[in-house]
Amino acid sequence: MPATASSASQSRESYETVGRRIQRLITTPSVQKVQVLTVARNDDESPEAWQQVIQDIGDTAGIRIEYLDDGIVRIGWREYCDS
Repeated sequence: MPATASSASQSRESYETVGRRIQRLITTPSVQKVQVLTVARNDDESPEAWQQVIQDIGDTAGIRIEYLDDGIVRIGWREYCDS
């Protein structure tokens, strides 16, 4: 049972790490100006955590996720702010 708790803890930590990285990128002035971010998973990030963060972001009203080549995603919200 401890392995499961440890695994869950690592998954949560990985999810939070991915989320914080994307949040930092989104809040930079240059990204805020264009209101779009193109980002890829880092090699040291869990693929499961990455996918969950992207899915959760995409589930947010007003956010659009585009899946590009090689696992890159574009997160956009400008069109919703201009209307």
